Amino acid sequence: MSDFEKDLKYSHECEDNPCWREVYRRAFPTMVKMVNHREIGPHQFAGIDRSIILNNSKQVLVDEKARRIHDTGDILLEYVSNDTTGTLGWIEKKLLCDYIAYAFIPSKRAYLLPVVQAQAAWKKSRDKWLERYGTLSASNNGYNTLNCPVPINVLYPAIGNMLRIAW
Repeated sequence: MSDFEKDLKYSHECEDNPCWREVYRRAFPTMVKMVNHREIGPHQFAGIDRSIILNNSKQVLVDEKARRIHDTGDILLEYVSNDTTGTLGWIEKKLLCDYIAYAFIPSKRAYLLPVVQAQAAWKKSRDKWLERYGTLSASNNGYNTLNCPVPINVLYPAIGNMLRIAW
């Protein structure tokens, strides 16, 4: 089994981990319900693992990434999902989710990435980040997944800058 397969299997095993309820209660204090969308279907194809329902009926859509290692100080931005087919990774492709929830389970620490701003920051800084931080390749059965390990203390200010507009 490849590292990617192990990571994906671990992520799916974590779908019922009580940590997610704790993460979402803290991030969305008016949460009234969580809905799991792990079954194969339209939600999965759209990159949605879970819906968070708030008390005003707003639905927040989340793609969950559970890491089985301690917090490394960076977040792997997957820019190529399959290097053989050229399939784009989650930081590059169109997603319907509102957030990526990136959790280091052993460290009990999660990072919520607002998708629109994270993708905009990647688009703006992609070449610089790839040059500075390089690429980590995850070997799979016949293909590789390509990730750029961007330090958290670089990524979050870049995301924040996408929310500040001057004209």
